[in-house]
This record gives sequence, C-alpha cells and structure tokens, in this order.
Amino acid sequence: MRRMSDEIEADTRTHLTPDAMTLRQRRIGYDITETPGTAAVLIGEHPRGVTLGRAASRLHVRLPAEELHARDWQLSWVARGGGAMLHLPGQVTCYPILPLADYGLSPGDYVAALVELVADVAATFDQPAEPDYESVTVRVRGRRVAHFGVAVSGGVTRYGFVLNANTDLEPFRDIHVDGDRVPMTSLHRETTSRVTVAAARRKVLDALLRRFDLRRDDTTADGPFTLFQLSRYAHPDRH
Repeated sequence: MRRMSDEIEADTRTHLTPDAMTLRQRRIGYDITETPGTAAVLIGEHPRGVTLGRAASRLHVRLPAEELHARDWQLSWVARGGGAMLHLPGQVTCYPILPLADYGLSPGDYVAALVELVADVAATFDQPAEPDYESVTVRVRGRRVAHFGVAVSGGVTRYGFVLNANTDLEPFRDIHVDGDRVPMTSLHRETTSRVTVAAARRKVLDALLRRFDLRRDDTTADGPFTLFQLSRYAHPDRH
C-alpha cells in the first residue's frame, strides 16, 4: 500500500486526535480499495479519554466538564456506531480496515463476527465469555468486557472494538459504557490466569487473521498503534 504524506502521518502519530485517527483509517481504506485482496488492522492503545459514538449520550458520562478537565480526559464525538467508551491503559484497541464485499458480509454480519472473535479470544484466557448480539458486546459473568463501535464508508470498515485486558476498572463507575449502568470488567479481573496486554494483542491479531483468512505482509509502528498490512490467502478477481 502507498504511504500517506509526511504531513498527515506526522499529525496522526503525534496527536492521535479522533479526527486524525479517522483520517488515518480513511487513507488506509483508500489504499486497500486500490489494491485487491488487501486489508489492514490498527492495534494499540488510545490516550486517556472518552469517545462517544452515534448511540451515545452526554448523560452516559457522569462527570462534569470540570472533572473531565481535572482528569485530563478529552470528550470526543466520533463517527462510528456504539455508545460511550472510556479509553485507559491496559486495553487492546483493534480497528480492522476490510472491504466487506470481499467477504460477502453485511455490516451487521461483520459486527457479529467481531463479537464472536472477541468471545473466542476471551475463552483462551479461561473466561466464561458469552456473546451478547442484542447489546453488541461480550459479557463475562454479566459484565461487559469489550466495547464495539464500527463505521463503514465506501464498503470499507473503520473502527472496531476495545477489549479490557488488564486495566483499572474503578474509573468505569463514572461512565455508562454503551449506556450500560453496570461497570465494565476485564480479562484480568475474571480469571486466575496471568493476563498481559501484549499477550491479549497477539491473540486478537491471531484471531483476526484466522477469522478472515488473512496473512501478515508488513508491520509499521504508528505511534501508540501498530499498523499491520494484510492480504487474503485467496480472493476473487475483481473486474
């Protein structure tokens, strides 16, 4: 895939504002549509803050503006599905950038596939994980362990999911993630196994490759995210 201009690349890596992240994914999506059989995924960690998707309400954030400022939490509206999500260290953020037509998937089918993927990853850590298709999440003992928020533009996916691997759960008492008043949980909290972010990232990537029949072609450090350029083992010719 072609690389972005230095100006856009520097802005995205340095600031990682919601607008810069959207622009980064859009640019990658353009490259993918011009190169049949390719895909990509960004895996990493957002800076502390709250993002709100199309299903979110300001009421889902229980903190006043003054307290958000004191905690240095930016509140940002993002052009994706899903509701409110709190971003903290100890999470795995996964943004697949895939051309849905190559997989014969509707947006709804794709979201369901991501839910199943996260449930499979959680199971590898001995979690009693249950896909919740109605609420679009994965639950462990009734509590959300992941947030899903997807966008599709020009048939190419953006955003994806955030999985709590080993993160501080106390701040979630102030955020109704996706409108759910029950605080989130994490893989670490729900198992006696050792859970590290690095291990969870590896398992997320491996599960994504298996689910969509992809292989890794190239890896690029992208600030707090890693960009994995991918290709399909087999794909139909485009005409």
